[in-house]
Amino acid sequence: MSLFIVSMDATVVNVALPSIGRELDSTISGLQWTIDAYTLVLASLLLLSGSTADRIGRRRTFQIGLALFTVGSLLCSIAPGVGWLVVFRMVQAVGGSMMNPVAMSIITATFDDAKERARAVGVWGAVVGVSMGLGPLVGGALTDTVGWRAIFWINVPIGIAAIVLTFLFVPESKSPKPRRLDPVGQVLVIVLLATLVGGLIEGPRLGWTSPAALGLFVVAAASLVVLVAVERRRREPLVDVRFFRSIPFSSAVVTAIAAFGANGAFLFLNALYLQEVRRMSPFEAGLWTLPAAVATMVVSPLSGRLVGSVGTRIPLVLAGIGVGGAGAILTTIDAHTPMWVLVVAFVLFGFGFGMVNAPITNTAVSGMPRAQSGSAAAVASTSRQTGVSLGVALAGTVTGASAVASVGAGFAVATHAMWWIVVGIGAGIIVVGVLSTTAAAKRSVEGIAHLLQD
Repeated sequence: MSLFIVSMDATVVNVALPSIGRELDSTISGLQWTIDAYTLVLASLLLLSGSTADRIGRRRTFQIGLALFTVGSLLCSIAPGVGWLVVFRMVQAVGGSMMNPVAMSIITATFDDAKERARAVGVWGAVVGVSMGLGPLVGGALTDTVGWRAIFWINVPIGIAAIVLTFLFVPESKSPKPRRLDPVGQVLVIVLLATLVGGLIEGPRLGWTSPAALGLFVVAAASLVVLVAVERRRREPLVDVRFFRSIPFSSAVVTAIAAFGANGAFLFLNALYLQEVRRMSPFEAGLWTLPAAVATMVVSPLSGRLVGSVGTRIPLVLAGIGVGGAGAILTTIDAHTPMWVLVVAFVLFGFGFGMVNAPITNTAVSGMPRAQSGSAAAVASTSRQTGVSLGVALAGTVTGASAVASVGAGFAVATHAMWWIVVGIGAGIIVVGVLSTTAAAKRSVEGIAHLLQD
């Protein structure tokens, strides 16, 4: 239930963006912040929430997360302006960061039998596909009939039910050796992500050479340098920089940021294109993007099987072909492109995106000692949310939409530059997929294994 409302929230909100913009008189950059405020906070706190759950109890942390997400959803539904909506989305995200990683820990702690655990994780993962498929339709239908505020109301009864059911059925569990808190690393991660994405979104409005815009990028770069220096000296760092000596691990992080960046841009730009340029209703826009969600839902389990049988190279190559091919088709769109062309592009993108998820997780933990696999997977999850934030920010900047209040018929052509970037991302996924599975890549994992044994 927690994964359902968090996963559906992404696609639901994207479909409602044009309606939110009109009612709250928001600029496009305000709509970008509506998405990115959530993903930024989520990415920043995922690692902290996992260690906090190990320390104070997974059930307790999970229930606090559900309560915050539910309250945040209710507040979003009554937001009087886009600034308040952004703040309330951040409240949602604090709760969301306590839900998904902690839910996986609860499943692992609850099911002792390996086969039962595998089935439970399978059911848990399948919910992502269901929520992605339902999201555009539910969001479109609610926005059309009741209004965009209803997309947040739907989280409230589900959240309350999940809190009660967790109290009744989920046993409490803690880690026998919880990781130490790393407040300095946590602050540096937040500053790094906030200034980088903030610079990309606000750059067109502030002016790229303005002191404010340049200052944001300088602070981001400085935060990264200090973060690496600080984390190398900590015994239990928030982000273990030794992981990045592993070529497969670094490849997984790069692939996650790139693929989820492409997905963030895909959802954001198509919500605006279909409704503002093609003049579709929110429900119609949701219906036309459904092929992408269905393709992802169908392909994701197939990708997992492929990884298990032949490794990660083939799924990553197929993912790159799908994402890059979709981007290539979308570089040709205008205000009158036949809908069948869009459907082909959407199915291709859904296929590519569905192929990429299982290899990312598998590659991230490949060769890591079992005690470190959870931390490695958490960094990969953070990379996914970071990618979405960067993709949405980049999409608005590249199309020039960040600097305007609304988009017109010329927006379709303005998106071409971003779609060429998506073509490049597809090619990059193919290259990284090959490099991460070479003999040299495997040796790089073996070379750091002894450093991580403690």
